Amino acid sequence: MVDENLPRELAVQLQAAGYVAEHVIDVGLRGHSDAEVYAYAQAEGATLITIDTGFGNLLQYPPPHAGIVVVRLPDALSITRRLEMIANGLAVLAGQPLENTLVMIEVGRVRVRR
Repeated sequence: MVDENLPRELAVQLQAAGYVAEHVIDVGLRGHSDAEVYAYAQAEGATLITIDTGFGNLLQYPPPHAGIVVVRLPDALSITRRLEMIANGLAVLAGQPLENTLVMIEVGRVRVRR
């Protein structure tokens, strides 16, 4: 599930790469609270991809969950470059289960906390 703070194009790119991906807007959750978006993602068994660093708070969003990916990239990067870096970060995780995992995609690295 791609949060509304990331472009819909990311969901399209993920689908093209073979992932099942939805954007928050496409499921009618635009403008809904983080708790509602999180609940939907978990009910669907979907990993949540977001730039909202609040989702990285393990006290607020503890396991069990289907996985959370927090993107921490500079706003100065173009959307194209940001999408490329997100795709590259996700490619590093290919084949790995993300359940109960917090992933941080940053410039030059991908941090994984299980």
